[in-house]
Amino acid sequence: MSDAPHARFDIPEPGIARLTIDRPDRLGAYTPRMCAELLDGIRAVRLDDELRVLILTGTGRGFCTGGDVSPDAGFDEHLDHQIGRARELREDSHAVVTALHKLDKPVICAVNGIAVNGGLAFALCCDIRIAAAGARLGSTSTRVGLLPDEGGAWLFPRIMGYDKAFRMVALSEIYDAQTALELGLVTEVVADEELERRTLELARSLAAGPPLALRAIKSMMRRALDSTLDSSLGDAQQAVLWVGPSADAREGKAAFLAKRPPRFTGR
Repeated sequence: MSDAPHARFDIPEPGIARLTIDRPDRLGAYTPRMCAELLDGIRAVRLDDELRVLILTGTGRGFCTGGDVSPDAGFDEHLDHQIGRARELREDSHAVVTALHKLDKPVICAVNGIAVNGGLAFALCCDIRIAAAGARLGSTSTRVGLLPDEGGAWLFPRIMGYDKAFRMVALSEIYDAQTALELGLVTEVVADEELERRTLELARSLAAGPPLALRAIKSMMRRALDSTLDSSLGDAQQAVLWVGPSADAREGKAAFLAKRPPRFTGR
């Protein structure tokens, strides 16, 4: 196997980080090395207050098609060994799904190509999904007698509704980008050649926003998916105590009164 990274991390513009799944010859299929590299990148974004937005994307015709099942991928060669398989899931794809889902900064997924199985799970952990018109999204696990074990069983019905998610998985359906938009799998569809420009445009807008408020909003909305209204209102009370007295809140009010764009610093 080549020593080249399977996922590249860069900062295309101030405040914006980008993780690129870079295995075009395997349609972005993930490996243990890729998962480790993705986790390193997500951790870097989490720890650096200067980085306000993360973009997750791929290269070539594939975003990510799930785990690489080829013999040289680096997974346990005895995939039917229950303990080894459970450990691999926990340390690799499950760790990436958890890290993406828990990152309290905006994450944009630029779906450049096919995104199925674990790749679709990675995409659905992101807050906004921009798909190229040529992208394809779905689930194919049951074609080989497997199941959506990379978070899909939790993510798919929350995004699509139970009936549509069950149909997609049970029948191994793959949708074009426009159908994926109608099903809620993506937020927006753009021409293939416009994907990078549109993604960076949206990332700039988010990076210019109030970091403290955006982080609190994301955390509140994520928790609200599995909580009651009373619990969500309690979260709002706590967040207001944190965000309300911030320098950004004062700057936002001052900019509004002065009719000028705000300059948020994350303080």
